[in-house]
Amino acid sequence: MTATTTAPLAATPARTVRQPSARLRAWATRAPLLPALVFMIVVTQLPFVATLVISFFDWNALYPKARRFTGLDNYRQVLTDADLRHSVWTTALLTAAVVLASLVIGLALALLLDRRFRGRGIVRTLLIAPFLVVPVAAALLWKHVLYNPEYGLLNGLLHYVGGPQPDWVSRTPLLAVEASLVWQWTPFMMLILLAGLQSRDQQQIEAARVDGASDWQIFRHLTLPHLRRYLELGALLGSIYIVQNFDAVFTITSGGLGTANLPYTVYQSFYQAHENGLASAAGVLVVIGSIVIATFALRVVSSLFREEVSRA
Repeated sequence: MTATTTAPLAATPARTVRQPSARLRAWATRAPLLPALVFMIVVTQLPFVATLVISFFDWNALYPKARRFTGLDNYRQVLTDADLRHSVWTTALLTAAVVLASLVIGLALALLLDRRFRGRGIVRTLLIAPFLVVPVAAALLWKHVLYNPEYGLLNGLLHYVGGPQPDWVSRTPLLAVEASLVWQWTPFMMLILLAGLQSRDQQQIEAARVDGASDWQIFRHLTLPHLRRYLELGALLGSIYIVQNFDAVFTITSGGLGTANLPYTVYQSFYQAHENGLASAAGVLVVIGSIVIATFALRVVSSLFREEVSRA
């Protein structure tokens, strides 16, 4: 009887599962964002490139066949024309006045809302409301409800006390525009500074109170240094939006009486003078200025995030 020997079965090699590469995983996580990226490029970047190209041409919409390439002549005209230089100065003055006033009033309101009192939620909601109003509606509100010399609220109060009845828009045009913008942007500054106040180290403040520090000393030596980044952030973000403001100037003064800022001058050059090249050059300068300010704003935001992460 012969014994049959069976050869041992060969061990089947284990299948190796190939892991996706890091680059493939990165593209897989970014893929859902691609439609939004393409949409943003089509909506924002392509029109800007077209505006940049048009800014190098002498292009009047009434004479489309007479357009010609002029290089940097439109930019030279924007920077040397007296009216355009005045609009640049008006833009800088309007932005600085509105941002500073909004920051000061917003800081005072933030310090008020940082305290506990009955009805604080209602007061906070009422103070935020101006920022939620549509800009054109806010400008119309100030022009007709407050500034109107015949039935406006300001002249009504002055008539009640026997005061004069001035035409606010004609007498103080730039101040009228600034007041409406301060009213609208103060809640924005207030919210940023209130977030900064609520992120303070309360133990440090209590220790200062135990040591006998007054409220002014705490505000000067602890609160203000802590709010420095938040003040910078509010100033930079506010400057970005107010530099591009068009609604208040157009609605309240129609750019007259020396209130035409750079965005209104762009509108005037494009829609009234039909100077597409000149308006495009001015618009490009507005965008460049906004990008410069936005770069500083992003640096402040990133530094704030780093501080919060290190504190946590």
